Amino acid sequence: MRLEKDGKRTVLAGRYEGKRLNSPNDLVYKSDGSLYFTDPPFGLRKLADDPKKELPYAGVFLLAKGKLQLIIKDLQAPNGIAFSPDEKYLYVNDSFTKKYWRYEVQPDGTVANAKLFMDMSSSKEDGVPDGIKIDQKENLYGAGPGGVWVLSPEGKHLGTIKPPENPANLAWGDDDAKTLYFTAVTGLYRLHVNIPGIRP
Repeated sequence: MRLEKDGKRTVLAGRYEGKRLNSPNDLVYKSDGSLYFTDPPFGLRKLADDPKKELPYAGVFLLAKGKLQLIIKDLQAPNGIAFSPDEKYLYVNDSFTKKYWRYEVQPDGTVANAKLFMDMSSSKEDGVPDGIKIDQKENLYGAGPGGVWVLSPEGKHLGTIKPPENPANLAWGDDDAKTLYFTAVTGLYRLHVNIPGIRP
């Protein structure tokens, strides 16, 4: 949904092939204005078997030129989503399986050739994959067990940022995009970093 300047709301996407979306969650815009978003079942009372669930999958969607297209449907709970700096890759994580995936973006905006980028399922710490952001050197900052995991472009775990609370989402801020803001259950936190992030 888009909030207009006059206060009115415009629904951009509510149904796919006549069926109501689950609970749209995270989103990212491509430089051409295309909108990509995840649609996990988190807003449904019993997740998979909620009678209000109309779609038989939790998908990742592309909204471009007024057309809504399903581009990924084999994840259990797609959540965080981000593009690489050159927009050749789309990163999506799955909160249920605790895995991060990387997809090759095709000329028509769809994705192909899914590759497992990081498996966090062996971690014993609290937390699941959630929001994702990427810096200008293509390092990925992703919410996960124990905090925010920092991953290299090759998928190597460089370290974990541990705010006072496990964060759910994050965003680049300040004029130089060198401050990473974290949202958590009760607080908002920030951390200065050396490499600037990629703005939406």
